[in-house]
Amino acid sequence: MRVAALSSGSAGNCFYIEENENSILIDAGINAKKINERLSKLKLDAEKIKGIFITHEHIDHIRGVDVFARQFNIPIYATKGTINSGFLCSNEKLIHQIKKDETIKIAGMEVETFPKFHKASEPVSYSISNNDKTVSVITDLGYSCKNVNTAIAKSNFLFLESNHDLEMLKNGPYPYFLKNWISGDSGHLSNKQASLSVLEYANSRLNNVILSHLSSINNSPKVALATFKDLLRERKDFNAKISVSLEDSPTSLFKVV
Repeated sequence: MRVAALSSGSAGNCFYIEENENSILIDAGINAKKINERLSKLKLDAEKIKGIFITHEHIDHIRGVDVFARQFNIPIYATKGTINSGFLCSNEKLIHQIKKDETIKIAGMEVETFPKFHKASEPVSYSISNNDKTVSVITDLGYSCKNVNTAIAKSNFLFLESNHDLEMLKNGPYPYFLKNWISGDSGHLSNKQASLSVLEYANSRLNNVILSHLSSINNSPKVALATFKDLLRERKDFNAKISVSLEDSPTSLFKVV
């Protein structure tokens, strides 16, 4: 398996997962032109994408799905709540309804859906497995519920939300109601919340953690990485590499080992 974040942040999210010659996307929150440009930058072929799996209906997760799916005739997978709450595609034949807790076999992979807590209609996250490796893409959640912790525990590679630093959020420019939502149970994970979940639940086979969906206002890569590395010193068996995904450029293409 090979994986990359094509974009991740408050303005757009899109993750690439590949198994041999086939691949899928998790979300398409940047426009189709940018998706194509970033695939090209990584020398990846859009024609090999066999499905786009949507986590929820917010625009930073679905912005490019209509145009990109129609351009390459790619099926779109989403829960009933997501389909009913956001415009996904003008070609309704491409839209496939999935359950919030099922496993879909596609492109040589098993894509497991699981619900989470976020202010959206039937939001889900995904764990993607081949025979012996598991990649989880977990963003947009207010706290690490049992489903999330289970996914972290079985992952070899993890894209995990690390949205904000709590002090930066408290002292930042956002209005009070927005600060409350972001830090609440239906909002977004802080750096500390995310790192504590990894500290407690990650297995020793976890090789990479890509901190994702960082706020450009209430966080920074430097602060997020420092929080993680400081807390995870307590795990003597934790040897995973920790890095950050950004909005304006893709990560490297990683091999899942």
